[in-house]
Parts: sequence; structure tokens; C-alpha cells
Amino acid sequence: MKLTDIKGIGEKTAGAMGRLGIFDGDDLIHTYPRTYETYEAPMPIYSLKPGTMGVVAGTLAKDAVLNRFHGLTIVNVYLSDMTGRLQISWFNLPYIKNYLKAGSSYVFRGRIYEKNGRLVMNQPKMYSPADYREKFEGHLIPVYPLGKGVTNTVMVKCVGEALKEIPDDDFLEEDILAPLALMKEKEALIRVHFPRNREELTAARKRLSFNDFLLFLLAGKELRDAAKKTASDFRCRPDFRMLGFIAELPFELTKAQADAYKAAARDMSSGNVMNRLVEGDVGSGKTIVAVLAMMYAAFNGYQAAMMAPTEVLARQHAETIQKFFAEGNIDLTVTLLTGSMTAAEKKNAYEAIRDHRVDIVIGTHALFQEKVEYDRLGLVVTDEQHRFGVGQREALSKKGGMPHVLIMSATPIPRTLAIMLYGDLDISIIDVLPSGRVPIKNCVVDPGYRGRAYKFILDEVKKGRQAYVICPAIEKDPEDEMTGGSDLENVLDYTDSLRKIMPENVTVASLHGRMKAQEKDDVMTAFKEGNVQILVSTTVVEVGVDVPNATVMMIENAERFGLAQLHQLRGRVGRGTEQSYCIMVNTSDSEKAAERLDILNKSNDGFHIAEEDLRMRGPGDLFGVRQSGEMLFDLADIYSDADMLKLAKEVTGKLSEEDPGLKDPGHAKIRARLDKYMDRRYTV
Repeated sequence: MKLTDIKGIGEKTAGAMGRLGIFDGDDLIHTYPRTYETYEAPMPIYSLKPGTMGVVAGTLAKDAVLNRFHGLTIVNVYLSDMTGRLQISWFNLPYIKNYLKAGSSYVFRGRIYEKNGRLVMNQPKMYSPADYREKFEGHLIPVYPLGKGVTNTVMVKCVGEALKEIPDDDFLEEDILAPLALMKEKEALIRVHFPRNREELTAARKRLSFNDFLLFLLAGKELRDAAKKTASDFRCRPDFRMLGFIAELPFELTKAQADAYKAAARDMSSGNVMNRLVEGDVGSGKTIVAVLAMMYAAFNGYQAAMMAPTEVLARQHAETIQKFFAEGNIDLTVTLLTGSMTAAEKKNAYEAIRDHRVDIVIGTHALFQEKVEYDRLGLVVTDEQHRFGVGQREALSKKGGMPHVLIMSATPIPRTLAIMLYGDLDISIIDVLPSGRVPIKNCVVDPGYRGRAYKFILDEVKKGRQAYVICPAIEKDPEDEMTGGSDLENVLDYTDSLRKIMPENVTVASLHGRMKAQEKDDVMTAFKEGNVQILVSTTVVEVGVDVPNATVMMIENAERFGLAQLHQLRGRVGRGTEQSYCIMVNTSDSEKAAERLDILNKSNDGFHIAEEDLRMRGPGDLFGVRQSGEMLFDLADIYSDADMLKLAKEVTGKLSEEDPGLKDPGHAKIRARLDKYMDRRYTV
């Protein structure tokens, strides 16, 4: 279904949605709310707290008053209930004065601020008591990922229209659903967007999370079974040069690194196609394992390719490997292949790859374009976020053989869940950091610490070092103006503020996901080369380049991120020889948020953090921060939805036992959905 076929979506809105990665009706339906606004019952005025969203009901003591101040119109009115009196203000909405008469009763919902020692509610929405009670109180209102030209109101309306087109046909038959007590898919999709209560949202989340896990596990089993049955065209033999290179490295491999390389070498020598996952903590040294595996393939006369998520990271990998080879006198050739290269540069690279004048190719998605002809590509190294899958394997096998695959993951997962997710996959775990790394010093602070944090960052910059500042949002949602603003820090406003605070000789730049790929690469290159001292960014730096000179990571609204994600972000610093620091700003009053952040404050061990995360949250905790799944799943979270993962594992096993390959006509719908999933998930 085209976006423009959906009522309310014209070409302009469709274009704006495209920038969010929403290209058709299916994408729209599966763009799930990032959170929900809860419309609570009105609360007494005396119980209001600054920095929170408040709902109050009462009577207006007097008519509203309109004042003008420096070109700004301000409407003020005072609301009273049995417990107190509250000032309510609107800016540049002069007409609202006409509705606010003494003695009238209203419900107001807006953010609470403290001004001159008293509380004020700014820019609230107003309702009649009857309307609020009937249409809003107790309801959950979806809040979506937004961008320029796409407000939350637009998303709510458009998703509602798209949901009307969903067919009733469920891809899972009743004999599977009934014993599991799972909601029908259509109902689940409707209720995950528009739940009437938390119970409905829980049930909808469970069904859709089950879908996520089931399809992931079925696809993974299919890929693994195919690999295990496939004899390798690229069988490797031991080569003495590997031992010499490892012995001459300027550092000693940790036992975990050495074990991971040995396991990969065994796989590549086994006669069957390798399909191995290397799971390692942030900064654990996974790259050297990939380098060794690619060398092993190259010494056996095969080519190796390594795909990175960004051009900056691809260039960094290429430079790192070239440096290793130069220092170790290794006679292997490395080349870079990215989308931004000129036509002439690409042509030269294509010819060098085709003629096997190149042993190792590092690049982005450009590695697998039709014009690229490899000469015996024996190994592909990729990362978890950009899985190398069916589409690439089929294309390459037609060009000459099915390569070994090494997947690198920087997301530590509790072992109990890893066994369920990757039970049949060969896994190497790197859980020890290389020697010489200086542990990161952590601190969790409240917003009042910001001034000291800025001074600390400036002191580090004066020493010639650099800093990251992470914000959860790109820009302020226009609708925030009607709700008194948002407590979420955003990249664009924060960058402007820091530029005003910092001296002129300190360069502050911004980075976010709505920037074009080349813009992002330019900013990251400037930061890596030291031309930018402070980088204000969203989580796009989570999978980022290695900047050893960066020593401070400041994370705003830290309570809004998952522990795994916070740990990934923290891993951007601490990569050099200098002491590094992570400052997490907690803007919440929640004791649970403080307890969660304290786990990170006390530990730099990603596997310990993952286990604690699972212990704290437990299955069924669906209303906290989404911790995982940003890369693997549309909605499911391996922590909150561990019970659904277990069920999906059981169903996967049963289906595989009863009907390997899902060829039975009774499983035709599952087969069709799985094919669609694999085509979308595993094809670049």
C-alpha cells in the first residue's frame, strides 16, 4: 500500500515520512510508538512538582489577564481547588483570554515549572471536566518517532487510517495461538498503537514480540541449517605466517581474543561454511579477531571483505589494518570501497578486486553491488546491525562459491538469553578487556550539576582532549509548545546553547540521524581529526569511529536510555591512554531510574550490566525503557519479553521437528511471512 493511498497523506507528508524510513503502509503500521502519554486523573494543586506533567481541575478565581512584554503576549489566569492556587500562563495565544472567565471550571494538562519560588503551569491544553473524564482520563496516547513535517498528531491520524486496511488473515493458525493465549495479529497491531488500557497494551506487545522472536529464530535456523549442509569452496590450511604476525603484535592477545580467532580458523578449515558470531564487550578488541580471520583467508589465496555501517568507520578499519600490515611486514593488499568514491576511483577498485590485486576489501554496502566481481571471496566480516544474509550469499554464490561469514556483535547479552537466541549458532565471547585500558570513571548527577560538567569538559578541551554530549531528541517537537515544552534535551537547541557557553575557539558540532550520510561522515571525520572539540549527538555515535582523544561522554536524560545502550555510548570514550569520564545526567525523580543508573555507575563490565538489567526488569516489565532490540527486532525486547522469547523458541523447535523447511501446505502462511521477513531483514 502506497503512503499516498492512505487518507490524509499527500506527497509532502509522504516525503517527510520517507526521511524517517517510512516508505509504505506496512512501514507505517510497524512504526511503533516510542512511548505513551498517560492521561491521569486530576491531582490536587498542592501535590504538583516542578519538571513533571500535571493535570489539575478547578475553578478560575478571576478573569484572565493579558499582558505584553517585549513583543510577547502573555495570558495569565489563576486556578483554585480545595488545596491551593496555581498560576497558568500562555505565550502568544491572546485569543485564549476570551475563554477564561471567573467562575468557570476547567481541567488543564501541562508541564509544571518553578518561577520565583512558586509553581506555574505553562502552555497547557484545556478541557471541560466532562470531556476530559469521558475522552481522556485513563487513556494511553501514543507518542511516535517524529521529524520535520511529521507531528505526533499527523502520525496518530495516518496510523489510524492505515490500520483500517489490515486484512483479518493471521499468518499463525489457531492451533498455535490458542495454547499460547496470544492475541490475533490484527487486534494486536491496533491495540499496540491505540490501547484502551495497560492490559490491552501488554497483550498486544506480547503477540507482536512473539512474532519478532519467532521469525528471527526461524530465519536464523534456516540460515544455519543451510550453512551446515554446505561444503565450503574456501577450505583453509594452517599458515606459519599467522604465528609470526601474532608474535610480533605490539600487544598480547587476551585469552578470549586468541580463543575466538582459533575457533574461526577451525571453522574455516573444517570443510563446511563458517557462520560464527563474535560477541564482545565495548572495547574488548573484536577488530583484531576480524583482522586475523581475514589474513587467514588471504594467506590461503582467497579474498576477504569487511562491511562497516558508515564510511568513516570503513576508512578507520582500512587504516588500522594497513597499519598492522605495514608494522608487521605483511605482504597483503587492502583497499577501500564506498559509495562516495568518484566513478574513476570505483572503476580502479573494481578492476583491482576482479584481478585479485587486492586481498582484503573494506567498505559499506557498496561491497555487494552488481559491478563488484570478486576473485574467490572466501570470507565476509560484518556487524550485527548489518547482517550479511540470504540476498548477498545467493548473489556471491552465483559469482563463485559461498563465503564464510563472521558476525561481530558489541552488545553483551545475558548468557541465558544468548542460548535461546543463538542456540544453534557458533558463538565466541570476548569478555576480557585488553591490558593497559584505563577504567572509565563514572558519575550520575542531577541537572543542577550541568554548570560544573561544562567547566569540566572545557578543562579537558584545554588539555587538548575532546568530548561527546548525547541527547535523546534531534529537535523540539512543535507540539511541545502547546504542552509547556519537553523535558527531553535535543541536539539542535543544545548545540546552540553550548556554542554560546563555550569560548569562541572551542568548536561545537552536531550529529544526528536525519543528516545525509555524507554530512554525518564529514562531521565524524572532523571530530576524529580534532577539528571539532565537542560533538553533540543522538545515539548515532553508538556504532562509531574510534577517537582515542575523546575523554568525556556526557549523556543527557540518561534515564531515558536502556542500560545496554548507555554502556555502548560510554564505550565511545576510554579508548586512549588518558583517563576518561562518563557523566550521566538523571532528570527523573524515580527511585527505580536511580537504581538502574547506579548499576552503570559502579561497573564497566557489559556482561555484568546485562545480567543485572535482566534481574532488575524481568519478563513482563513492558513500560520501562526499551533496552535492546534496536538492531535485531522491530518491537521485542529480550529483557522485557524474555517469556515470549522462550515461547517462540519452543514453537520454533516444534515447527522445525514437524515440518523442516515449512513445506507443508498447512504452514504456507508462515512460510510466506518468513520469506518476506528474510527478504527485508537479510538483504541489503
